[in-house]
Amino acid sequence: MTLADLVAVVLLLAVTAYAVLGGADFGAGFWDLLAGGSRAGAAPRELINRAVAPVWEVNHVWLIFCIVVLWTAFPPAFGSIMTTLSIPIGLALLGIVLRGSGFAFRHEAERLSGQRALGAVFAISSVLTPFFFGAAIGGLISGRVPIGNAAGNPISSWVNPTSLIVGLLAVAVSAYLAAVFLVTDAHRVSDDDMERYFRYRAIAAAVCAGAVAAAGVLVLRADAPFMFEGLAQRGWVLMLLSAVCGVAALRLLRRNARRATRLLAALAVASIVWGWGVAQYPYLLPESLTISAAAGAPATLGWLVVVVVGAVLLVVPSLILVFRLDQQSRLEANALEIHT
Repeated sequence: MTLADLVAVVLLLAVTAYAVLGGADFGAGFWDLLAGGSRAGAAPRELINRAVAPVWEVNHVWLIFCIVVLWTAFPPAFGSIMTTLSIPIGLALLGIVLRGSGFAFRHEAERLSGQRALGAVFAISSVLTPFFFGAAIGGLISGRVPIGNAAGNPISSWVNPTSLIVGLLAVAVSAYLAAVFLVTDAHRVSDDDMERYFRYRAIAAAVCAGAVAAAGVLVLRADAPFMFEGLAQRGWVLMLLSAVCGVAALRLLRRNARRATRLLAALAVASIVWGWGVAQYPYLLPESLTISAAAGAPATLGWLVVVVVGAVLLVVPSLILVFRLDQQSRLEANALEIHT
């Protein structure tokens, strides 16, 4: 493994962390959107607020990590991706800002109408953000991002069949992850009704995600043959692992079991991300720019690895502590009060 390959693996690990942890946060907004009116949706929204509030800002550290590593280690790829796909990436980043604003300020709204409006901003942004990220990835894997600043079509690069199906898959997977995580959160606070509520939704989301993934294989075959061949030749083991983990988590949920469901759901999503990486290797921009060709100077890569190791030693223990405190209910957020 070359130094450039090692940095690429680090980048893929960061993408995986954001897909799993950030995806679960976005999915919580999806269920907030579908929770119903202010009275019918009060209980699920209270659980969502309780689960998300202590950690929702934490998970964006992985997105920042991805951007910094891509920019530093592979500048030609960074410039090509960020300019050709500037619209979906910009909309996704705007969605993150609006989502955070809606989530934070709806707790401060004094009127029910204000809470509803800000809650809608939070929920809708939580759905659109993973969709736009998925659309950008779809443009990348389908070979619509050529080398060069703004060298690709700014519209067709992300408005195409692959981008659409990957965007929908990102939303479905986020909803699935969030529902699985919320089942455990409901059990932690001894809320049997909400545990049952989100168990049914986790099962439904798993079925939808599986259907979208199956349709995605057909779309890739027609619209992104390079990626389809990569999955068929190298990534199929990881796709199979994803399916096995997803089905196992589904069976546990149907049996009213909770142990290992979060881990299995996370592995199912992580396997999809790694299947993408294996299928696309050795390219950063499929069929046009390889990892080695895009890599910066060896000295830059070497120092980047040193910085990454230092960051991991500082950040990961802190994140583990935050998540442990959260799971021990020691970071409880204030309940969302409905003003009439």
